[in-house]
Amino acid sequence: MPPSDPPPLPDTLTDALARLRRWPDVEGPDLLAADGADRLVLEELAALLSGPDGAALAAPGAVTVLDDPYGALTLGALSLGVRAPRVWQDSVVAERALDANAERLGVAGAYDRHAAGPPGESLVPGTALDGARLVLVRLPRSLAALTDLAEAVARHAARDVVVLAGGMVKHMTPTMNEVLGRCFTDVRATRGRHKARALVASGPRDIERTSPVSEQPLDGLVVWAYGAAFAGPRLDRGTRALLEALGLLPGLPGPGPAHGSPVVPEGGSVLDLGCGTGVLAVRVAQAYPTARVVATDVSAAAVASTTLTAAAAGVGDRVEALRDDTGRALPDAAFDVVVCNPPFHVGAALHTGTASRMFRTAARVLRPGGALWTVYNSHLQHRAELARVVGATTQVTRDRTFTVTRSVARPDATHGPGAARPRDEEQS
Repeated sequence: MPPSDPPPLPDTLTDALARLRRWPDVEGPDLLAADGADRLVLEELAALLSGPDGAALAAPGAVTVLDDPYGALTLGALSLGVRAPRVWQDSVVAERALDANAERLGVAGAYDRHAAGPPGESLVPGTALDGARLVLVRLPRSLAALTDLAEAVARHAARDVVVLAGGMVKHMTPTMNEVLGRCFTDVRATRGRHKARALVASGPRDIERTSPVSEQPLDGLVVWAYGAAFAGPRLDRGTRALLEALGLLPGLPGPGPAHGSPVVPEGGSVLDLGCGTGVLAVRVAQAYPTARVVATDVSAAAVASTTLTAAAAGVGDRVEALRDDTGRALPDAAFDVVVCNPPFHVGAALHTGTASRMFRTAARVLRPGGALWTVYNSHLQHRAELARVVGATTQVTRDRTFTVTRSVARPDATHGPGAARPRDEEQS
């Protein structure tokens, strides 16, 4: 007989999942803080906890949760009786969402958070996985990101570890099984339900860490990347379009006057907002030796990648990489120039909410008269929003795919109607 599905979750847990929010991430009617993949993994967890090994799995430190976007897996595990699960999250937004939801449910501090490892090492540190018997994971869409997570578990968790990695079926591919199969001897899929499945992996193999990786997409620029960093070690087309508009591609005349003045003034300060692997930040630092460059991203993988890319380029002393929620920790009116290649999606959903947040941050952190250089997909038509939020906006280049604009900050942009305020004020 085929295996039966685990029983449904207790009503108390179902009600708790319904109370979760995505804050401080973008929220909307179709953007869920807990979905079918979370519920499926928690149902599988409940079945394991009710089995003969349940008491050992519920013990403090036996369960590790990786890349939990809004806390559904961590808080669900606590509700099911798991004590002091260890937690690691790539995104600082995910960390803040988990903390806010834990406080909402009255279990703040009931989990053991672990910070990312140093650049050049595994970002999931051994302390988050040593001796772990069960690892709960939300499947990332990036195979490179999944590779990083799987390698860390195989290298550091207990030899009898079981991995439950859940995802929505529409976002899963057979190659995910192959990635896990390189790190574990046994990989199987659960029956589908809630439009989701879980991949169950066990039998960790003895493997070497393969991340971070590097390539040289431009002359004189070696890009380092962890799996979760956008575009990996390659140069994405949007960044290339912005580099070309700034005069920072090899073979071009180089950074010259833009609208009558240099792109970056002598001794100026530059922010790469949403830095990814740090290509923009590093090229600006190379072209403007007196500039101070700050690069921020919500992702630990991105910040570590940027740090390594800057060091390889010899500008590590002038590029400061910070893990930050869309400039939340940055002071007002602190930068002469902001460069930004914003995303046009939130998770798997097409959504411009994150880009809008980044535009508001740019308006706040730019000095009056400072410039925001932005690249975006031409069909999005962000120009009107940029003019409203930041200031006078001109189109620098445009083709069928990408548009580059330059927005000059108004004197009132920092405190005007479009300016970003501290995110804590937005939680209700």
